[in-house]
Amino acid sequence: MWKNIISVIEEINNTVNGIVWGWPVIILILGTGILLTFRTRFLQITHFKESLNTTIIPTLKGLGKKKTADGRLQSVSQFEAFSTAISGTVGTGNIIGVVSAILTGGPGAVFWMWISAFFGMVTNYSENVLGLYYRKKDKHGNLSGGAFYYIAYGLKWKWLGFVSALFCMFAAIGMSGVQTNKISGTLAEAYARATSAENTAGVRFIVGVIVAAVTAVVIIGGIKRIGKVASMLVPFMSLLFIIMALIAIVINAKHIPQAFSLIFSKAFNFKAAGGGILGYSFSQVIKKGMARGVFSNEAGLGSSVIAHSASETREPVKQGLWGVFEVFFDSFIICTLTAIMFLTTFDLTKLSTDKEDSVMSMTMFSTTFGGFGTAVFSTILPLFAFTTVIAWSYYGEKAVDFFFSWVKEEKRKYIVTGFKVLYVILIAVSSLIHSDLIWAIDDTFNGLMAVPNLICLIALNGLVVKITKNYFDRKKGRDVEPMLSAYPEMNAEFIEDIMSENEEMK
Repeated sequence: MWKNIISVIEEINNTVNGIVWGWPVIILILGTGILLTFRTRFLQITHFKESLNTTIIPTLKGLGKKKTADGRLQSVSQFEAFSTAISGTVGTGNIIGVVSAILTGGPGAVFWMWISAFFGMVTNYSENVLGLYYRKKDKHGNLSGGAFYYIAYGLKWKWLGFVSALFCMFAAIGMSGVQTNKISGTLAEAYARATSAENTAGVRFIVGVIVAAVTAVVIIGGIKRIGKVASMLVPFMSLLFIIMALIAIVINAKHIPQAFSLIFSKAFNFKAAGGGILGYSFSQVIKKGMARGVFSNEAGLGSSVIAHSASETREPVKQGLWGVFEVFFDSFIICTLTAIMFLTTFDLTKLSTDKEDSVMSMTMFSTTFGGFGTAVFSTILPLFAFTTVIAWSYYGEKAVDFFFSWVKEEKRKYIVTGFKVLYVILIAVSSLIHSDLIWAIDDTFNGLMAVPNLICLIALNGLVVKITKNYFDRKKGRDVEPMLSAYPEMNAEFIEDIMSENEEMK
């Protein structure tokens, strides 16, 4: 009976997924990014240096320096907001997702991941700008924002905002399932290799329970604790992966030209890399690259903006520039290193695609580094996945809070708490579910979540341009009133805050 239920779910999901990730949505994702890129005059290129100078560079310089907390806002620092957002994007999609894209779509899929990322940098920027502009503050000083906020209060389609929040809830649950499934699968595979055990279901479930327990401890503390945990783990896990990937690529340096050749030649080729990989049509290569690209960097989903909206900064454009760097770091650094490492490690003409993508990802490390590589991979991937789990718990929480905004605050707290409990329970359960199914379901909800967000970005692209121009005009010394919030009272409050900060800096 259980197998029949799973079979029905798979069939329904395959049908919906085929529609959601069909050409209309692919064109919508690319088209939105292209439109916003032209409307902002290629901001990801013209202001990329400024993005670095106002985001990661001052953060690195300020490491170790204490900062006075803002007593009026229940917010997190810009870096903590970024870390939460990047922890939601830098997950299994950056390693296993890239490997999966190459195995199913061929090396050319990597090229389309780059294309989606290039335009996605401005898409993510625009999401953050609108997210901060339309975010709201409750009586306790908590800042909340996201795609459903600017859809409801910017586009003024509140019904679509509720639909967006509903899709976000399911996407959050699906994302936690994908990440936990890969954590348990990776550690179970490492255990099997070390002990030659055949049945690892028990190990998977134990790992799932542990992940659920640790997640519960973190998410009880809300966005502040999530931000602090993410800001500690993200730099460590990212640096460890980058070092290992670069070493592996250097060891196999003679295959680098061939790797890039495959990426570009197969991007527009109807034939895949070789005998080990089945031939895929040109459209399939694009779809796999785009789907995995969006799954990885989340540009267009309207998810990471939820974390960015909790930032203490009053300037929407400043946090928007973090979004530019976020997609760049996620796709052009982490995903690219994964792709080049995979393509320089294996000969695709002799590669069997029977094994799971998580097993192939681990083999990528063990082939170059042996047992040490297996140990490192078994450390990196769980960290990547765990930070994604805690980030998406916050996204789901905020979606639930918005979806039930018509319920009185006292009762709504219990609903949000109920979601957290359900989220934790499903983490443990998902460790035993077949990975392909859970990944496919989350792919579907990601696509569903993206549609209302992209529609709103297109409709409000003029406002994004206006807020952007306002910020850079002020930077040039022009006397114009800052556009910091869509709500007059908050705008006046934030203007006063900025003026006070400027006085203190003099």
